[in-house]
Amino acid sequence: MGSAMNPPPTTNIAANRAARKWNRKEQAGRAIWIILWPLFRFSPRPLFWAWRRLLLRLCGARIASNVHIHPSVRIAIPWNIEIGSYAAIGDGAILYSLGLIRIGSHATISQGAHLCAGTHDWRDPTMPLLKIPIDIGSNAWICADVFIGPGVSVGEGAIVGARAVVTKDVVPRSIVAGNPAQVIGERDP
Repeated sequence: MGSAMNPPPTTNIAANRAARKWNRKEQAGRAIWIILWPLFRFSPRPLFWAWRRLLLRLCGARIASNVHIHPSVRIAIPWNIEIGSYAAIGDGAILYSLGLIRIGSHATISQGAHLCAGTHDWRDPTMPLLKIPIDIGSNAWICADVFIGPGVSVGEGAIVGARAVVTKDVVPRSIVAGNPAQVIGERDP
């Protein structure tokens, strides 16, 4: 916060908008994904798991076998997604993959969860884009409507309770809940 003698710096929106956030290859990839996205979004929910995996792989996603991704999942940049085998991404989840989002095998991302791998550096008046990875461990469960912030690692076997807001790492096998998320228990082996 600024004072009367030291006001806070003014955000330079024009500089932020003029900054190049994506190279040409990334811009082309984003355009291709926008064209392919309706084929993903409007594919029938049952039986089309392989079709959605194929479309994402065509756009550079690294997705193992037997992954279930619902058609209403919103994915910003497919080539920044890695998903291990038997993972599931539920209805309406958002994978805002400006940075890498890695989801381990047998992990579950429940409906409405939001994994946000991007932010802006608020300390800089030009507010540059930061593409910060997220790592969800194997066998982790991200419950409904959870928000996972940039740079967060959720450990193997951890559970993040419904509607939690996670801005710090979650240790393996712990159970966290709340806003901000706090440890409320430990998962049985």
